[in-house]
Amino acid sequence: MATLKIKKGDTIRVIAGKDNGKEGKVLSVDAKKHRVLVEGINMITKHTKPSAANQNGGIIQKEAPIDISNVMYLHKGKPTRVGFRFENDKKVRFAKSTGEVID
Repeated sequence: MATLKIKKGDTIRVIAGKDNGKEGKVLSVDAKKHRVLVEGINMITKHTKPSAANQNGGIIQKEAPIDISNVMYLHKGKPTRVGFRFENDKKVRFAKSTGEVID
């Protein structure tokens, strides 16, 4: 399986879909389904039953996963593609627009 270019904690911009143009922080990444959960993006309304965790139940708003192909990494406020290269025998991510190492 190929390595995913988006990681938890990255700042991204949505490039396709109903939330096109919005920015947010990645909360989680599902590598098998190629989906990401982004803070404040793709909000859905969920009807919940009362439970031990939520005594009243009711209608809640929460984020739903979005396909990883619909988001782009933000480097210094600008969307960029991400690549991999080896530096000092270590694999690192870099921004293809500037060539700078991300992490």
